Order: sequence, then C-alpha cells, then structure tokens
Amino acid sequence: MKIHEYQAKEIFSKYGIPVERHTLCRTAAGVLAAYRRMGTDRVVIKAQVLTGGRGKAGGVKLVNNTEDAYQEAMNILGMSIKGLPVNQVLVSEAVDIAAEYYVSYTIDRNTRSVVLMMSASGGMDIEEVARQTPEKIIRYSINPFIGLPDYLARRFAFTLFPQMEQAGKMAAILQELYKIFVENDASLVEVNPLALTKKGTLMAIDAKIVFDDNALYRHPEIHALFDPTEEEKVEADAKDKGFSYVHMDGNIGCMVNGAGLAMATMDMTKLYGGQPANFLDIGGSSNPVKVIEAMKLLLQDEKVKVVLINIFGGITRCDDVAMGLLQAFEQINSNVPVIVRLTGTNEHIGRELLRNYSRFQIATTMKEAALMALKA
Repeated sequence: MKIHEYQAKEIFSKYGIPVERHTLCRTAAGVLAAYRRMGTDRVVIKAQVLTGGRGKAGGVKLVNNTEDAYQEAMNILGMSIKGLPVNQVLVSEAVDIAAEYYVSYTIDRNTRSVVLMMSASGGMDIEEVARQTPEKIIRYSINPFIGLPDYLARRFAFTLFPQMEQAGKMAAILQELYKIFVENDASLVEVNPLALTKKGTLMAIDAKIVFDDNALYRHPEIHALFDPTEEEKVEADAKDKGFSYVHMDGNIGCMVNGAGLAMATMDMTKLYGGQPANFLDIGGSSNPVKVIEAMKLLLQDEKVKVVLINIFGGITRCDDVAMGLLQAFEQINSNVPVIVRLTGTNEHIGRELLRNYSRFQIATTMKEAALMALKA
C-alpha cells in the first residue's frame, strides 16, 4: 500500500525526522492562502499522486510571488501524471540546498534482510544513477537480530558525511527511518532527496513509504490512510472475489489457475512478442461463477483485445471452466476473441463443450495458445 508524500511526512515528523513546513491544498485559492501564511518569498508546489516522475511531468514548481503561485496551482491541479489525476498539492517552504542525498530501506530477498541504500547523488535522476553508475549507490544489509544500533548507524553515516556533526545527525535519521520501516511493517521507506541545507542541517524534502498489504491488519491507523487508485480498487474488488489480480499495460488478458502457471503464461506471451494486460489467478475452485466474474474483470479493461485462458485441471475441472465460459458469454456482450487451452481433469469434455461455439479458439499447448492470442 502506497501513501502520499504529505502522509509520509506526517509519519516522519512523529519519529523526529526533520521536514520542511508544508500545507496540503486542494484548490488554487487554498494554495494562495497557504503561500501568504508561510511568510516566505519562495515555496514549492508539488502534485500529490501515487507515482514517481512528478518533477519531470511538470508536477513540481518553484514560485516566488502570488501570481505565479495561483497560476501554477491551477496548472498542476488540472493535470494528470501517468494517468493519475492531480486533485491535491503540497505547498512546501523552499529550502536552500547545498547537496542532495538518497536514503532508503527496502527488502533484499537474496540476503533475506532489510537493506539500507544510500547515495551522494540524490535527486530526480537517481534511477539513472542506479542504471549508469551503480557503484555510487552504497548498500548495507541489516541483520534483523542486531538492527541498527548507534555504532552501526554512525559507521554508515560516516560513508556520506566525514564531519562528526553532520554524521551524528545522519545517524539519528538512519535509526529513525529504520524504526519506521520495522514498526510499521513497511516494504519501502525512501527519502529522495535528503537535503543538506546551506545552514548545515539535514532535512527530508521528499518522503515515500510503501506498506506490506499483508500486515495492514496490525496497523488500522495506517490502513486508514489508503487512497486507492482506480486500478487498486479493481484489484481490491478482485481479491474480495477470491482472485489474485494485478493490472498491467498490455492488451492480452490472461486468465489462469495457479500463480506459477500464471507467471509461465505471461512469460510465454512475452517470449513470442505479446504484452500481458494482467496477472489473474482464479485459484483452484471448480465454481463456474468464478469464471464468469473473472471474464467480467478482464473485459472491463478497454485495452484488452484478446483473452488467453490457460487452465490446468487438477482440483479445477476443465468442464466446469468450460461451463463457466459459456454462462459468462450469455451475460457479456463482447466481440473480444477468446483463446482457451484446457489440460488435465475432464479436458476432453471441456474442449468439446466449447468447440460448438465460434467465439472460442481451442489450443492444446501453451505455445500454441500464445501464438493464437498474438494472431488474434
């Protein structure tokens, strides 16, 4: 679960991590009032959407007068960033920056631990730094039985700040960020940039936190911050219906039973040049109603041009899946081609049920199904 920058900064403040003065606004008039209240010449207006790349998209603007503050607020509140509409902005006091750093904690599955990542090359282009000069990003695995005691925090801090005073401040920030990560069951805590001001203070002028969905039951106060996108609403609805669903950017809708087979189906589709529109695991049930709901879920995505159904009949019976498909298309008016590969329990019965309907194209192997989907 992602939260907005302003929400992450509220959590940072609770843990004593320095952030700049800021106000959340939903109208241009509110931005103008916030600008005047701050009593400073320069403020930064930042779009609040749950995606990166806001600065490059024009969603972050520095202003130094009331006219520009109002106009930029109008511009930002009227835009979309990566398909997400901007309905609110954060008005932040501008900071005189001497240097920018990157700091984050995330999960390293290879070492089975939390990993601290730091860089002296923070800012908007940290992704390019990671791609082109990965040696500039420092990584430390955190032993879960030790955590981040004072001596380790200072050791890590000195890699970026050779001076004692700044290293001490950095060590304290590293420890508090680690507490946020562990105590709130986060999967990512990121500060980019962590700014060293010209006055010598360290300040988090951006904040990002992603929480583990599976642990939200332990944190109702965190769950209350959830502001789902339209895609996340669809994914949550799918979960309520017993599906594992993740929306993607392709045009081949995939319906599969079993996570491993779903991944293999997506890989096969990509191998032959296709782009999956989703990950959808309908589970091991033989209930035709689930197939109906799954088809409705796939076809509500306007990008889907063909549906690829790949079913292995172990617990799931292929004839039940076939019946579900027939019932689904009695209720759904769609011309989208449907490729069906059934193998396993009652596969021959399932195929025969579908052969009499021109809507369905029958495949017997994964490769054949993927190539048929691409052709369709």
